[in-house]
Amino acid sequence: MRFTRTSKALGIVAIAALALTGCGAGGGGSTDGASKAAGDPNKVITAYNSEPQNPLLPANTNETNGGRVVNLLFEGLRTYDADGKAVNSLAESIDSSDAQTWTIKVKQGQKFTNGEAITAKTFVDSWNFAANSKNLQNNSFFFESIAGYDDVSAVNTEKSADGKTTTTPAPKADTMSGLAATDDSTITVKLTQPEADWSLRLGYSAFYPLPSAALADPKTFGENPVGNGPYKFEKQGAWVHDQSIALVKNPDYKGPREAKNGGITFKFYTDPGPAYTDLQADNLDITDVLPSNATKTYVNDFPDRNATKPVATNATLNIPGYNPNFQGEAGKLRRQALSYAINREEITKVVFNGTRTPAKAFVPPVIDGFKDGLKGSEVLKFDAAKAKDLWAQAEKIKPYDNSKPLQIASNTDGGHKEWIDAVANGFKNNLGIQAEIQPFAKFAEVLNLRKSQQLPGLTRAGWQGDYPSLYNFLGPVWATGASSNYEKYSNPEFDKLLKEGLAAKSTDDANAKFNQAQEVLFQDLPGLPLWDYAKAIVWSNNVVKAETGWNGEILYYNITAK
Repeated sequence: MRFTRTSKALGIVAIAALALTGCGAGGGGSTDGASKAAGDPNKVITAYNSEPQNPLLPANTNETNGGRVVNLLFEGLRTYDADGKAVNSLAESIDSSDAQTWTIKVKQGQKFTNGEAITAKTFVDSWNFAANSKNLQNNSFFFESIAGYDDVSAVNTEKSADGKTTTTPAPKADTMSGLAATDDSTITVKLTQPEADWSLRLGYSAFYPLPSAALADPKTFGENPVGNGPYKFEKQGAWVHDQSIALVKNPDYKGPREAKNGGITFKFYTDPGPAYTDLQADNLDITDVLPSNATKTYVNDFPDRNATKPVATNATLNIPGYNPNFQGEAGKLRRQALSYAINREEITKVVFNGTRTPAKAFVPPVIDGFKDGLKGSEVLKFDAAKAKDLWAQAEKIKPYDNSKPLQIASNTDGGHKEWIDAVANGFKNNLGIQAEIQPFAKFAEVLNLRKSQQLPGLTRAGWQGDYPSLYNFLGPVWATGASSNYEKYSNPEFDKLLKEGLAAKSTDDANAKFNQAQEVLFQDLPGLPLWDYAKAIVWSNNVVKAETGWNGEILYYNITAK
């Protein structure tokens, strides 16, 4: 997902950042000493967030504002613990003798909060709905490995007289041939090729089950979703757009993420500054988005009420392939020049105060299989002289159109303006071009602009891991036709290496292919890796304990309140 996610594209404090208007008060603490020590299981926690981009359908949510809500409302066959280990939840077992044909046993007796039973057919219907191109679900790409996906996801592509490409849904089948429910508790899945780690994906939100009402009327359902997770909507209309979403504990949930509090109310802010002030006044209980000036003070501002750790989240600066200044041989040289002109080391120290580390690849170091020193990764090092030389070489091939400043699209919350200003100054000082932020109040506006391919310049982007795999930071973001590949990057060699990695017989062999695929990205530079996250969170006096998981998402269900 992430920041945009995923996923979750991407966002958390920089992966797909947040936006919207603040509202109301936080809760006061209990006055009973014993209750404070043990934690109050009925206390509602107020948390920072921003308006989700889309109605809350799991397979259509690939940015973190909506993702963190969807993940609390629904539960899948698997889930991930704090360290990123996949554990079975609604799955009794997941087995395969050849890594191509899988048999999944679904636990019996599971229900949605409206009482509807969850069976094997529930999953089959939900996955077919998500994969079908006519349903326009952002995360349909996650079903690419299942036999028959190509027929279900088919589209027609046409080019207009002005050169613009449009696609329209044209599914050749309604269901994937490789997916079936053989009885109420058994799902059989046939993949197009063996994929040893395919089952790792099954904890991601695209694979969540949906009740029949969602398939009948997705738009209406997405405004008042009914799930099966540790929380549920407080009431009909619990989503007050541009203000808040109120969730309460689901008393019937019995899975591995059972809530230790009475609910989560997400309050929406357009600026992390007021949220930080609300936290200091105990009018907000927790945030994972700090104003840039607070990165130097949050430990002292919230003594014993803060936590920081490296997580599977990164940030990039994406360069649309349709921008004429960055096409062809001249464009390739300019992409390299832009990267050399960014002083990642200085920005992570001065702007982020060490809560970011300079990127060394397209994947964060915390992911198993990460490799430092990949061929081409030297472009991530700051080198003003190299940047100027490459830019000059590009100018000899094709002059840069500098009639307007280079725009960098971004939502304005989460401290993005500060680092974008620093990057823009680097471009001015080292390349002699004017650059500036293209500001948006809501991250959804940036995503919509990217999706419609109407960016006038560059865009900030990022990714929060959906599941712990190198592939998850590559396939959904950069593969041809992938769900979060908004800038439409495409390279057959890159796609080939991804496919070979998925088919590898061992994790080591798979990771070797995925790292080769990253070397292709370093040749093309469809995006410039910027930094990886050390996720910082702070909480109010109303909270006993809080922590983030492997990908930086707050473990909301595990928050204990006073």
